[in-house]
Amino acid sequence: MKKRFFKSILAGLGMLIATGCTDLTETTYDIIPQDKFYQTKENVLQSFVRPFGHAFWLCSRTSYLFGELSADHYMTVQREEHWYNGGEFFRLHYHTWTIDDWYVNSTWEDIYRGIVQCNSVISDLSKLDPAQFGFSDQEFKDFIAQQRVLRAWMYMTLFDLVHNIVVVTDYPSYDLPDQSTPKETFAFLEKELTEALPNLFVKEGNGGNGKNQGLWNQAGAASLLARLYMNASWWIDEDKSAECEKYCEDIIAGKYGSYDIADRWDAPFDWDNDNCEELIYAFPSSYGGAHWGYDYELHWQVAPFKASPYFGFTDWGNCNPKYALQPGLDLEGKEYTFENGKPVRKFMKYLDDIRLKKYVNLGNSKREGMFLYGNLPYTEADGKVKYVRSDNDAYQLYIRDQVGIFQDTDPLSVVPRPSSGKETPKSAMPYGDQNSGWCLIKYPIYRSSDIGKIEADYAVIRLAEIYYYLAEIKFNKGDKAGAAKLLNYVRKRYYPTGSASLYSEDGTQITKQELLDEWGREFLGEGQRRRVLCRFGVYNSGSWWDKEPDADNHTMWVPLSRTMLGSNPKLKQNPGYPSLD
Repeated sequence: MKKRFFKSILAGLGMLIATGCTDLTETTYDIIPQDKFYQTKENVLQSFVRPFGHAFWLCSRTSYLFGELSADHYMTVQREEHWYNGGEFFRLHYHTWTIDDWYVNSTWEDIYRGIVQCNSVISDLSKLDPAQFGFSDQEFKDFIAQQRVLRAWMYMTLFDLVHNIVVVTDYPSYDLPDQSTPKETFAFLEKELTEALPNLFVKEGNGGNGKNQGLWNQAGAASLLARLYMNASWWIDEDKSAECEKYCEDIIAGKYGSYDIADRWDAPFDWDNDNCEELIYAFPSSYGGAHWGYDYELHWQVAPFKASPYFGFTDWGNCNPKYALQPGLDLEGKEYTFENGKPVRKFMKYLDDIRLKKYVNLGNSKREGMFLYGNLPYTEADGKVKYVRSDNDAYQLYIRDQVGIFQDTDPLSVVPRPSSGKETPKSAMPYGDQNSGWCLIKYPIYRSSDIGKIEADYAVIRLAEIYYYLAEIKFNKGDKAGAAKLLNYVRKRYYPTGSASLYSEDGTQITKQELLDEWGREFLGEGQRRRVLCRFGVYNSGSWWDKEPDADNHTMWVPLSRTMLGSNPKLKQNPGYPSLD
């Protein structure tokens, strides 16, 4: 089954997957009756893809909540009467979450639901005869290996956030599991990935993953091993950079299939990114099929309420601006002096970066620019030009790299002076409006008439990550020139030929802060930021907009929720958080 047509399978079984992913009250059973369910080849495929659909749905909770909102780039400010939500997003920003916050419990609960699904599939397929369903032994080995890698990705996601977790591989499992130590979990992940890797298929030929988009292959497993080893320094306090370096070099050399950095910045995020050589692993998306990235938590909540006519996409009504970029300017229009955060200012350090253009749809599923800022004009059917306004139609938007109650303040003024007379006591989480914070539009929202609308697959691993790991390792070993060469190989697509924005060949421009900033520019909004800040040692000790250093580093890890502690007396709370005793 060399051509697996994964996107078609996901679309065809979309009803099954959607129900499994979103029904948190579904009835679970101890054993799947094989003699009743597994009757056809399609039944095997149904079982195989179900955990993938659930895993895709997890991206919104893990990547954008803790991965971004607890870090120094993203924010969910209170926009007048919107998005306070009982202060839950304030607690994410200030690292003051509690054991009763819904996202603390759901992080654990949702991920384990996916892990149990993988355990079920692995158990079932291990007992079936492949030939009975028209498969070869190797194809079943590949199916099981993919489930092990997918399960490892989920475990790694939870390990990254909670640290002290439980590892369960049996299905069904009747006993309450013991908690694993971080080193035991790390060893489990290492073993799972290294054992699964040789049983996975290798991407053939040049170009992207094509119809195999969404399937784990050898390059995907190797990339997860590189991620595991790169973060060992803070996950288990051990230096595994030599192991990471070897995997990175092998991936780049093509040992696990042919990949390369795309020559267009937007290619890894565009509607046809299944043809992009840079994507190592991505969850498929298609209009009318599996497109959770667009309709739940992610891309549809990164733009102003009434931005739909600006995009020309009117299929779903209004947007919902939950996410925006933290500001680089204070209420007087002066740049903040803290080193971290300020993502827009970090981009503006290199003004010829083509990503800095305002996002505009050009037609025929093409766009330019990566940000929304300033005013947003659009032309109506009668030829009249209008501008995007606030949700209550009270004022025309002028989006700023600031947070405050600006409302209808003159665009030429950097100081908030709304005609309503509302004041901004300070630039902080409670005092935003619908002009506050640039919007990142990394994944395109094309016109309703475009073939590429809502079609971009969600990038989980890009080859750029492998280059940046290798550059960071070289930098830490003192080889700044080697680091500069690797970074420039990715960065060259953002600047004109001969641009002074490329790093000098001797690497003297690269400091630890510059490397951290460059990680931020490259992976802005991709759910990587918390992990990078932790690895650089500034997640708890650093300062950024409306965020002082934490009192200590216990917030490096998310607590176990009250629900989880109550359901399993063997679980021990993470240090610094209240237990049930």
